[in-house]
Amino acid sequence: MADSPNVITVTDADFEEKVLRSDKPVLVDFWAEWCGPCRQVAPILEAIAKEHGDRITIAKLNVDQNPDTAVAYNVTGIPLMNVYVKGEVATSIKGAKPRRLLEQDLADYIG
Repeated sequence: MADSPNVITVTDADFEEKVLRSDKPVLVDFWAEWCGPCRQVAPILEAIAKEHGDRITIAKLNVDQNPDTAVAYNVTGIPLMNVYVKGEVATSIKGAKPRRLLEQDLADYIG
């Protein structure tokens, strides 16, 4: 999945800098190319990033290309979206959801 102006890509190498040290909440979408539900979630996250990017950063981490971070956070199934606040997992969202339900799960972060 290509980068967009609203969604950043993170890797094992820059996860700490871009996610754990962020001043605002970061939703990390753990995904893989072969994952159908991940492809369903991508445009929803893009829309949320476009609308709420001032309050939450949306990031994508390909688990096949970045296995160290996936293992460190016990990612055993995808799609998995973790929201990190001040370096800690504050919320974990498993599976693909419609935008309305995902925004409900993120209400504390997107207002």
